[in-house]
Amino acid sequence: MSILSFSPVSLAYITAGALIESPTFTKLIAPLESIFPTVTPLVSESNREITFTFETQLKCLIYYHVEEHTSAKALLEEIQDSQAIKDILLPQTQLGESTFYEANSHRGAVQALEVFDALSRKAGKGLGTDYDELGELVAIDGSLIDATLSMIWADYRVSSNKAKVHVGFDLNRSIPRKLYLTEGKGAERPYVSEILESGQTGVMDRGFQDHAMFDKLIDERKHFVARVKNNTKWEVLEKLPFKKSRKIFFFAKVLLGDENHRMRHPVYLIGYRIGKKLYWVVTDRADLTAEQIAFIYFLRWEIEKLFCWWKGHLKVYHLISRSRHGMLLQLLAGLITYMLFILYCYERYGETKPSISRLRSLRRRIRCETGRNIYILNLQVNVNLVNLLLLFFFDAIF
Repeated sequence: MSILSFSPVSLAYITAGALIESPTFTKLIAPLESIFPTVTPLVSESNREITFTFETQLKCLIYYHVEEHTSAKALLEEIQDSQAIKDILLPQTQLGESTFYEANSHRGAVQALEVFDALSRKAGKGLGTDYDELGELVAIDGSLIDATLSMIWADYRVSSNKAKVHVGFDLNRSIPRKLYLTEGKGAERPYVSEILESGQTGVMDRGFQDHAMFDKLIDERKHFVARVKNNTKWEVLEKLPFKKSRKIFFFAKVLLGDENHRMRHPVYLIGYRIGKKLYWVVTDRADLTAEQIAFIYFLRWEIEKLFCWWKGHLKVYHLISRSRHGMLLQLLAGLITYMLFILYCYERYGETKPSISRLRSLRRRIRCETGRNIYILNLQVNVNLVNLLLLFFFDAIF
């Protein structure tokens, strides 16, 4: 009998040949069950049936982000070395390295976009809302992603390539809503109108300042709260009342721009200071107070937190494909993972904000259920038992 069989934490309770399941991972991806049947089916380009389905492909990518893998090779090695992970991700098929890379480079992006859209709407209905009195708030910003020199579509500079992701982030529910991918030089302003829906308020930094775009948004019944540059010109139409404080010092109805670049519609402008930094923020919404305008712009920081989560905890920027299709697919899979994690935390803990401690707890649960933590513990116990037996052996001889 092996020493392993004496371990109090051995996996003897698992029936030989039975599929190993992870209730936690199953619960994490549960919201996708009702979405998968509505997704456009993959069509084989040959006579052979597709065995590596989109559902399996997306589950692998979700697991990739949850476990913070830094390369596709690390994921494939884990699937190969762990029967438990294979049972969870690939219960009915085998996965070759070439199949995985080929699939992510050429297929699944359309389906992932449909899942992302359906899941964001589902999460929007299921999650509680914040700041209802301020209306539907959507932070809009872009983030650069490092690309290799061989990714010639991601044009940025002579010495480096970068792609840029343009995101609309629902501030009321703390979830991403829209995503677009361009080369690093891609302009951000044209995507504002695409991201916003009628009645929503886009919250933007001063890089989005464009008086013609502001007029266009007003014509489309879309709103904005945007920071403008300190040297911006305006004509005061009416000074408005506000609670004077050390922070807010200006509030007025103005026509923004100089004589050659003046807006057609009047807007509302506030000026305030934080420390030594001066902020000028403009909006078309007449229903907001100066304090509310400043607070809404402060909420824009939430989208920066999303980008930090991508980079720091979900490893979205560790690319598994160099094609535009593959990068878009991975970004969508990362956002889907983020939303699934938010829904998981909301259902289990009643929380809507992401937490690294909750993410680590999720990982520990999945690892315990798949036997990886138990295996490590068994190994440590077995080493201690071997050392103890060797000690008794040498004592008996000498």
